[in-house]
Amino acid sequence: MSAVLDYDSAAAAWQDSVTAAALLAIDPYGVGGVCLRALPGPVRDRWVQVARELLPPGTPWRRIPINVSDSRLLGGLDLTATLRSGRPVLEKGVLAESNGGLVVLAMAERIPLATAGKLGAVIDNNEVAVERDGLAERIATRFGVIALDEGAHDDERPVGPLRDRLGCHLDLNGIPVNVAGGCEYSADEIAAARHLLPSVECSDQLAEALCAGGLALGIGSLRAPLQALRAARAAAALEGRCEVNEDDIRLATRLIMVPRATQVPPAPPEEAPEEEQQEQQQPSEQPPEEPPPEPETEQDEGEDSGDDDEQAQLDGIPQELVLEAARAALPDNLFERLKIKELAQRGQSQAGQAGALQQGGARGRPAGVRRGSPRSGVRLNVVETLRAAAPWQTLRRAQQQSERKVIVQPDDFRVTRYKQRTQTTTIFTVDASGSAAMNRLSEAKGAVELLLAECYVRRDEVALISFRGTGAEELLPPTRSLTRAKRSLAGLPGGGGTPLASGLDAARDLIEEVQRKGNTPVLIVLTDGRANVTRAGAGGREQAQKDATEAAQMLRVTGVRSLVVDTSPRPRPMGRELAEAMGGDYLPLPRADASSISEAVQAVTGAKG
Repeated sequence: MSAVLDYDSAAAAWQDSVTAAALLAIDPYGVGGVCLRALPGPVRDRWVQVARELLPPGTPWRRIPINVSDSRLLGGLDLTATLRSGRPVLEKGVLAESNGGLVVLAMAERIPLATAGKLGAVIDNNEVAVERDGLAERIATRFGVIALDEGAHDDERPVGPLRDRLGCHLDLNGIPVNVAGGCEYSADEIAAARHLLPSVECSDQLAEALCAGGLALGIGSLRAPLQALRAARAAAALEGRCEVNEDDIRLATRLIMVPRATQVPPAPPEEAPEEEQQEQQQPSEQPPEEPPPEPETEQDEGEDSGDDDEQAQLDGIPQELVLEAARAALPDNLFERLKIKELAQRGQSQAGQAGALQQGGARGRPAGVRRGSPRSGVRLNVVETLRAAAPWQTLRRAQQQSERKVIVQPDDFRVTRYKQRTQTTTIFTVDASGSAAMNRLSEAKGAVELLLAECYVRRDEVALISFRGTGAEELLPPTRSLTRAKRSLAGLPGGGGTPLASGLDAARDLIEEVQRKGNTPVLIVLTDGRANVTRAGAGGREQAQKDATEAAQMLRVTGVRSLVVDTSPRPRPMGRELAEAMGGDYLPLPRADASSISEAVQAVTGAKG
């Protein structure tokens, strides 16, 4: 989860953003980079311009598109030079060309996980390893990263491995155009700070304070304190100092530590009133007699002295300095929906947003190449075919005694792979029994209606199953018709027993039907989890609960993304046990209305956007 800094004014937010750009220009690799969350516009363009103008002349600046190939990113075979010379010739990739500078990732929130992993490996190892097309080279490189995050919703973020390697996390969406203006730093000041940076030192106490503050903020990565320390040293160099002070630590905490916080730091202990302090300071009338001193050995004195020194060192760590800076930057209501956001992070998957990725076929987005023949509509990739054949030309000419420039064999054929997203079908299975009707059936119906509207906007299909009385009924087969869905939902009656197993069986049958059509099903179950009607339609709570557990376990085998929303006013273990048997998420909402249920379901299933 990423925190949002709490600024008093847009001008203060812009000033911190410009300061972050200056720190990045001073130490691109040490700070790591900037995750810049902002929609395309003049404010973001102005910040990028400031960041580039602060760099010394000649500093590498490379842009990486979202669809960058591995050969362009890491390097590979220079096809033209190889065919001309008859031997493999290496072409440097954009990461090797960026040594000592910055790379700019366009649309970083959509960068594939594989590309982020390759980028992270280069950052960690400080080198690009090229081992392909008959080449084996290692090129040293160190650079910073500016990730342009254009996500419109909270669930649209750059992948975790990339965010973790970026030091500063900025949000420019709330800054008006008239505020995003000047920069108080110049390129000459940045150059001077770069020259001074190797001489800047930080005391052990301040460094330990950053580590202790990261622990108190719930930051699990060790990169954050290290990047904060490098940012504090850069801030000191920017001010012309050779020693990091408390103001530098506060700045580094605000820019680097706070956006990664996962918990609110503990509040400082309250001071006792002045009257109590005076009473504690006044000596008592009859002080207690001191016990006679015990004999001490040399070994005891040494151990006591060591303990005192260690305790004095711990007491000297200004951890509260970091925590005070964190509390000042954190908004008060940041973690009020922590449970929903936690489930939302676990729920980020291929399903539930625009369908799962389906490999193969002759349509969709290119997803690399593979060895194969151009048959059955599969397209031949001419460039990659020539790239595969190029390293072997000298040998083949000698073997075949041929004068041809290029000799291509069937084993060289490369065809393009494609991937496309399947359509998502969200299946709502609603408990319409008497207990649900007595509790919150109306809220559940309202939440489903809001979710239906979201699915309609994304052009996904929705289906509705209700269970009550002695069985389950498919009120709405998979459809895109919002009017038809609302009509079926409005006619949903309530009352009777809770045949939970029958409802889950009906959902499983529909899931299998959706999967046979090639679509991606997502299951949402709204129930209190208390079954009292068996599969056979007879009463008996114990057998009914057993049947429901078996039905849930059969749903788990399908591997479908599922969520159990416990709508009972007092959640009981049955709802959680049902979710565990299904292998899905569990979300208890004892106090909620239609909109809050809808918001929670969208967060968990990744349905926004």
